[in-house]
Amino acid sequence: MNLSGSGVSWTLGPRGASVGIGKRGTYLNAGLPGIGLSMRQALHSGGQARAGSSRPPTRTVKAALTVGVSDDGTITFTDEAGAPVPENMITLAKRQQGDVIMDLIQQKCSEINSQVTALGELHLDTPDPRSRPSSQVASYEVDPPRAAVPKVPGFIDSLFKSKRKRIEEENARAEARHQAAVDEWASEKVRFERTEAQKQALIDKALAGDAEAMEQFFGNVLSDIVWPRETQVSFEVRAGGASLAFDVDLPEVEDMPSKTASVPQRGYRLSVKEMGQTAVQKLYAQHVHSIAFRLIGEAFGMLPTVQEVTLSGYTQRKDKASGHTVDHYLLSVVVTRAAWGQLNFTELRSIDVVEALARFQMRREMSKTGIFKPIESF
Repeated sequence: MNLSGSGVSWTLGPRGASVGIGKRGTYLNAGLPGIGLSMRQALHSGGQARAGSSRPPTRTVKAALTVGVSDDGTITFTDEAGAPVPENMITLAKRQQGDVIMDLIQQKCSEINSQVTALGELHLDTPDPRSRPSSQVASYEVDPPRAAVPKVPGFIDSLFKSKRKRIEEENARAEARHQAAVDEWASEKVRFERTEAQKQALIDKALAGDAEAMEQFFGNVLSDIVWPRETQVSFEVRAGGASLAFDVDLPEVEDMPSKTASVPQRGYRLSVKEMGQTAVQKLYAQHVHSIAFRLIGEAFGMLPTVQEVTLSGYTQRKDKASGHTVDHYLLSVVVTRAAWGQLNFTELRSIDVVEALARFQMRREMSKTGIFKPIESF
């Protein structure tokens, strides 16, 4: 029951759905809990309607719906429980929050397309072979704990021994806590500096050509690379640090994305189309060569004593004759540092990695449409 200057009214029903009864009539209040969507509609007027009046009942709608865009371009409008909302509320949401909905659609479009473009752009982060990895030790940037300000006995406290003693004990406990925090900070600082010193020593050994240090350091470098598709890389430092050989388990062509997206100029829609088989094969060829280019560049960029890199990439296929899974090598390439240094590393975006690797000593049987045939690796 609600009391006000205009009279007495009643609200019946649970939260989210209620009926209001008052001097102005009976109203249905409907809402979707938690999402800000509500509706108020008159069920019965409290007085006589004016003659000839055709004014419809007042309706107020406030909407904040959950909008989802799936990978196939389907756009959904749901309430908090995940149930579809009425079409009229979808229309209202588009009218009032059209820019937000379009931004969401555009984000999904970019997400789908980025999965395609990222596969062929791994080489854009390839380091210049003339650069050297930094061996500078990082400093510990955590400030030491600050001491608490000791409590000072007031005039009244100073008159009572028990109060003075209690304050002294509180100060002593605060000082003990601060000292423990300082000791922990100092221990963390020592551990950090020891780790950084070990990193520096490892890098220095790797740069000097220590084969064991080179393998450990370069393994750390490769572990920081995020591959868009599963890629397994093994390598071996040879000839006392003068050469390096890669063996790369490449992604399969079936792992490639097969859809592209676009946003039509009109309407709240996302158009998702299947890529043709030839387009998928060309994308796969671009991705495979981009992996090889990046790995070769990392070797020359991170390990200055390496003068030659051999890289062989394979996929795993079922042999039709035996039924066993076998390794099919798709490409194998040998690159010297001198030949690698002739590439323009300030214009990586303009480099076609498929053509770039063909400049070097290479074994590859690939059609113009990106279909590979097995080869014998170096």
